[in-house]
Parts: sequence; C-alpha cells; structure tokens
Amino acid sequence: MKQALAALFMLALIAARGYGDGDAPSAPTLRVLTYNIHHGEGTDGVFDLPRIAGVVKAARPDLVALQEVDERTTRVQGVDQLDELGRLTALHTTFGKAMAFSGGDYGVAVLSRWPILSADNEPLPSSADREPRTALTVRVRAGERGPVVQFTCTHLDQGRDEQDRLEQAAFLNATEAHDGIPAILAGDMNSRPDTVVMKTLETEWTDAAAAADPALLNDLSLTVPAARIRYRPDYVLYRPASSWRVIESSVIDETVASDHRPVLAVLEWAGPR
Repeated sequence: MKQALAALFMLALIAARGYGDGDAPSAPTLRVLTYNIHHGEGTDGVFDLPRIAGVVKAARPDLVALQEVDERTTRVQGVDQLDELGRLTALHTTFGKAMAFSGGDYGVAVLSRWPILSADNEPLPSSADREPRTALTVRVRAGERGPVVQFTCTHLDQGRDEQDRLEQAAFLNATEAHDGIPAILAGDMNSRPDTVVMKTLETEWTDAAAAADPALLNDLSLTVPAARIRYRPDYVLYRPASSWRVIESSVIDETVASDHRPVLAVLEWAGPR
C-alpha cells in the first residue's frame, strides 16, 4: 500500500512539473522591458502614471529599465513616481538618481518581478556643461531555476557631439561587463545602431534586436512625435552571448503614453543552472 501511494505521489509530482521521462524542465526565460517614460507625460501633454503602468503591466515583464523618472519634483506635483509605479504594477523597485531637479530628484529606475538582492548607482562620465547621467545596476535571482542576473539601466547623453556618449559606453564596458556573470544592459543610448557608440558597446554586449532579426536594425523607429528625427535609441543588450538565446525582440505599439515606445526582449537562459 505504501509503495502504491509513493508511486502515485511521484506521478503527480511529474505531472505538476510538466515533464515526463526523458524530458528536461524548460529553460528559464526573462521578459526584459526598457522604457523612457518622459516623467509620465504623454505626447498628448497629459501627465498619466497609471497609463504608463498599464503599458508596463501589459508587457508582463520580469525586469524593467525606466528612464526619465521624476521623484517628488514640482514638475510632477511632488509625486513619488517610483513608489506609485511599484504600487500600480506590483513590482519591486529601486531608483538611480542622476541629479537633483525641480525640488526633487531625476534619474533612472528598475522594476523587478523578483526581490532585488543588491543595487548600485554609478555616475557616468560627462562634460561639466552636460546633464549628469548614471547607471543603476541591480542583481536578482531569475526565478527558482534561473541564475543570479546583473541588470543595468542607463540613459546616455543626448548631445550632438557623441564624445560623452563614447566615454560613457567605454565606462559601461569596463564596469558592467564582468566575465562570467550573466548580465543585461538596457536603456536609452541616444544612438543609432550604426554609430561608433553602439559599435563600442557591442565589443562587450550583444544587441537583442540584432540577434533576433538583423532586419530590425533598419526599421525600428522609436522616437515620436514624427516632427522629430526618428531613430532607434532604446536597446536591450546582454552578455555573455553564448549563455542567452533571444526568443523575441519587439517594439510595443504605444505612441501616446510617452515620447518613446517601449522595447521588449524575451531572453532564454542557455547557461548552467
């Protein structure tokens, strides 16, 4: 009787796990979103954080890199944007201050489905006359079977002269691309795919859009409204290349909530578990 009950228990356990004899459990996947939220102000001039949260939730992300986040500034009527977005999305949050602004702070942020194990915010090199930029790096364990992942959110300089962006790219390569640690770098790079800035980053990182479909490099236009120059400034990059497989790379068709469209990459972990 005891043996029969044990056999039934094992069959139930196998069924619950979703695999049988000779099958391995599916590889962990990460849904990574990067989104420049323009401090919550849409192209219609309306300040609407619930709308931004709705866009994020609809993508069902595991990790989110947000740029242009205001914290208690007068521009957003003193709203703690990250606290509100965390509440609306039910995700863990952390903020990376780039500078004091308008009675509060301004910078980047990370949302995570999983608890944030550590967080480190590092200023990026920039000229004295340029807006300060930063790189916010967190570590999370990607689910029960996934690896500990290093996730960096950043927003590079937007000046016409790309020298600052080049120095910032080199800094990210030197400080964030650690050998042997699964890493994802996401954000607004303010650079077209064919620029020296992106070529510099790609010496250490792989562009998820290029890995999924090289044709995407030519037809992603993310910046709106149409009166502005259209180019692809938003990226999800990863390393090491051999440990990730791109399942999907897409641009979410939302052109009102912010002046950027969010970019989604779905990555499958192919490294050791």
